[in-house]
Amino acid sequence: MALTPGTKLGPYEIESPLGAGGMGEVYRARDTRLNRVVAIKILPQHLSDNPVAKERFDREARSISSLNHPNICHLYDVGLQDGLNYLVMEYLEGETLGDRLRKGSLPLGQTLRYGRDICDGLETAHRSGVIHRDLKPGNIMLTKTGAKLMDFGLAKPLTTVYPPSSQLTRTLSTPDRPLTAEGMIVGTFPYMSPEQVEGKEADARSDLFSFGAVLYEMLTGKRAFEGKTTASTIAAILASEPQPISSLQPASPPALDKVVRTCLVKEPDERFQSAHDVKLQLQWISDNTAAPGATPARAWWKSAKLAWGVCTVLLISVAWVLAVHFTQSAPALPVARTSILPPEDAEFFSRDVEGGAPAISPDGRQIVAAVRDKKSTVMLWLRSVDSTNIHPLAGTEGAAHPFWSPDSHSIGFFADRKLKRINDNGGDLRTLCDVNISPRGGSWSEDGVILFTPGTIDPLYRVSANGGRPIRVTELDKTLLEDSHRWPQFLPDNKHYIFFLRSLQKEKTGIYSASLDSKEHRFVLHTGHQAVYVPPGYLIYLQEQTLVSQSFDAKKIELKGEPVPLPDHPAFVGPNSASMFSASHSGALLYYPNDTNAVGWNLVWHDRTGKILESIGPNFFSQPAISPDVTKVAVSIFDKSWWTPDVWILDLVRKTKTRFTFGPVFASSPVWQPDGQAIIYSSADSTGYSHIYRKDLNGKNAEVLLETSRVHDVPRSICRDGRYLAYMRREGTGDTNREIWILPLFGDRKPFPLVQSQFDVLDPEFSPDCKWMAFTSNDPGLAVVYITSFPDGSRKYQVSTGSGLSPHWRGDGKELFFVAPQNAKLMAVDVGETSHGLTLGTPHALFQTIGVGYRLGVYAQSPDGKRFLINGDTQTVSNMPLTLVSNWNSELRK
Repeated sequence: MALTPGTKLGPYEIESPLGAGGMGEVYRARDTRLNRVVAIKILPQHLSDNPVAKERFDREARSISSLNHPNICHLYDVGLQDGLNYLVMEYLEGETLGDRLRKGSLPLGQTLRYGRDICDGLETAHRSGVIHRDLKPGNIMLTKTGAKLMDFGLAKPLTTVYPPSSQLTRTLSTPDRPLTAEGMIVGTFPYMSPEQVEGKEADARSDLFSFGAVLYEMLTGKRAFEGKTTASTIAAILASEPQPISSLQPASPPALDKVVRTCLVKEPDERFQSAHDVKLQLQWISDNTAAPGATPARAWWKSAKLAWGVCTVLLISVAWVLAVHFTQSAPALPVARTSILPPEDAEFFSRDVEGGAPAISPDGRQIVAAVRDKKSTVMLWLRSVDSTNIHPLAGTEGAAHPFWSPDSHSIGFFADRKLKRINDNGGDLRTLCDVNISPRGGSWSEDGVILFTPGTIDPLYRVSANGGRPIRVTELDKTLLEDSHRWPQFLPDNKHYIFFLRSLQKEKTGIYSASLDSKEHRFVLHTGHQAVYVPPGYLIYLQEQTLVSQSFDAKKIELKGEPVPLPDHPAFVGPNSASMFSASHSGALLYYPNDTNAVGWNLVWHDRTGKILESIGPNFFSQPAISPDVTKVAVSIFDKSWWTPDVWILDLVRKTKTRFTFGPVFASSPVWQPDGQAIIYSSADSTGYSHIYRKDLNGKNAEVLLETSRVHDVPRSICRDGRYLAYMRREGTGDTNREIWILPLFGDRKPFPLVQSQFDVLDPEFSPDCKWMAFTSNDPGLAVVYITSFPDGSRKYQVSTGSGLSPHWRGDGKELFFVAPQNAKLMAVDVGETSHGLTLGTPHALFQTIGVGYRLGVYAQSPDGKRFLINGDTQTVSNMPLTLVSNWNSELRK
């Protein structure tokens, strides 16, 4: 039913019809309370009984109500009168872009201006969790103040991709029932994305495709995809490319043609990923494009030689003035240092091997860090730089090594052996791909690529920021004894990157550069820690535990000048080569401070209740092993320069420490011979592969027990009678699974496999009677402790009811201990044996461990099971704050 002038809907009086608008009819009306002109959109009565039409009308109200932006038509009110639903909106004076395009293409300047306006509006909508799904010229109004988006009747709430633009903007929740079933096509065909045409799920990138089609039409006056029939239009969208803009508008900038083509890519992953990115491209083109129609000067300009001379003089003069101004006149911004406290009864997990550095967003406005509470639950916590409010991000339990998206709105992180992402407002939590137990950092490019290291001895991989199959990017060069590529960071061109390369040849260890389109890498810097690139051109890194900054040309990939020491002292985590700091693009530096009293971790004796009995440390310990007579501890200790371990002997009676191995590469994973007179351990040869050695306690030369080709062998347990050694075996690089093998220490010493699986298996531990073997299997998404019979492996029992690592037997074989990684509790299980096999009790917690990382060997126990040697912290919670430095680079001018 049409409304006649004078009809009243609440306080609004209808003045005249304006035409159809999406699924409704639009009228000009007057708000009698505020005496202003408004537009009223109604749902006709014949559609009011249609549940789909009614829901779409309601959804438009909900969609627009969440949006408050100058480039989006404002919603003032909603109402229902006599069964008539209506929306009250901002009245816009002007014409639609569709009406304007009937007159032909737009001038370049107007196209760029309106294009940026549309992107601004889309960015706000997408951040608020709304995609338009029907972006077309008829839904864009051109006014005196710019372009405005209208008609969100097909808008679809989605899990928020960006945070709301203000606290007053609410995030839409997903409808209880979808309006469009899978396979249903919604939108306007000439402007629809391929995924919409195919009836697939649309997201923010679908709007960008539509925007590309609109932008193309603004520039050329022709539609990007058009056919004589609907079918031919669909075919063009799915398979054809529009005619190049340059062939229709030769004066159009080539860069603009590239922007449009990137918007119109068929595959969503290959398009621009956000409206903000498109807007930045349009702004750059606008800033670097001469105004059309400018009349060239005459007179001296006619002489090219004279013109070049004048220009040269002017350029030199301007450069000199700018140099004087910025080096002498412009005062440096003041440096400010602020302490950021952890949440109450919690600590920043940055000091831990697995927690990772705190991360400041590229725009310098937000901070994210792994936080551990007094129950040892680890989550990501977020706070704004200008706020004292810090809050957890739900769904990030167990998170480590956070890193930001380039637009400062999303966070990548690792948890539960997955690479994940989440928005800074807590929405859009996604799993992107699988990783290994101990990943080593990630970086997110503006092209939507994430570069990451999935584990401790892996090369670099790439994956789409929207998830998918990881692709290997680098190769470990075993001839140079490379064992890890980690801590990647993209450089400004989003193609090249830097990363830390760890080699068993110390002189090869350091920062290298590479490109996504090549597996070759190039040496940049010799250091034992990761480096951070900071625009406009610095590398910040640790040089012998001193933080320094050095000029760096990101285009030529080369350092310049000498490193300049900085007064700040961030912590470092030697074994993983990580530095506990990050930097923004805006001159902010964030770090976990180095405690000058801390020289590693503590080896601490606890009783079964967790009570501290005695401390042995501190030092950078790994994998402690207690001697059979409980008078000594064999342990790997990392050196503090290049973080390669050697085995040392700690005498618990005499309180002495004696070095047992002396390189030249590394020695780790000590296992005591049952008589306590020798130690079996792992060390690498000149090819970089680890082999098993035995060395007497009296210091005689080491004997090679097992030497294989292109295989890593790591000892873990020996039978009490000394006849069998259990070890982990991995062929080739870190891509293959570990297996459990047995090396007989008698006869021909021919090794044989005990546990081979499609999953990674590790940490074998013989029972005292050598009839059973406990081990950990990295089942999908969960590390589980099992027991299998020895030597046949025919029977298998699951020990841990949840996740479990590092199993150890009590000396009488009647109890098995392991660590539950989800809460770092030391667990115990009663073990009984009958004629039919084993009987297992229910796992129960003994006490909370505060370890430094399970792969560093978090504990060992005395044979009676009454004392536990924990490799970790002596306190439950540390209130050590983070340090935030504003304008850190002003230090370089002093």
